[in-house]
Amino acid sequence: MDETAFWKKVHQVASKATWAYLATAVDSQPKVRVIHPAFEGERLWVATGRSSHKAKQIERNPRVELFFQIGPEMVHLTVTGRAKFIDDKVEKKRVFSGKVFDYDLAQFWPGGPESTDFGLLLVAPTRIELTSLSEMTAGTPPEVWRPKKA
Repeated sequence: MDETAFWKKVHQVASKATWAYLATAVDSQPKVRVIHPAFEGERLWVATGRSSHKAKQIERNPRVELFFQIGPEMVHLTVTGRAKFIDDKVEKKRVFSGKVFDYDLAQFWPGGPESTDFGLLLVAPTRIELTSLSEMTAGTPPEVWRPKKA
């Protein structure tokens, strides 16, 4: 598989989605909520409140999964990975002030990237799956990406 072409397709698909669903876990109980993530290259960002339930769950268990369903063709993009909060002030400011997200983060954190409740999550993908309803019904296997082993 051509990685460059795969990532281009992932970005095209994700850019058509307004929302994704983020799954976390509390002990053995999965928890799912709607979020508005943003891809930046192979990085997947999520802005969230540091005091949110999902933030507390991720700090206890960093394994997450995100699911995007896009359009009438029902394209499915699933990202499995590990999430961690980024506390580096320079990076938080860069992402907050940059064009990473397609909405103004100041709507939720008017105090800017220094806001004590502004949480910047970075999801490091360990597996990405891309398919569509038509491919599934035709029996076509999904496209799957995993990071290269170091």
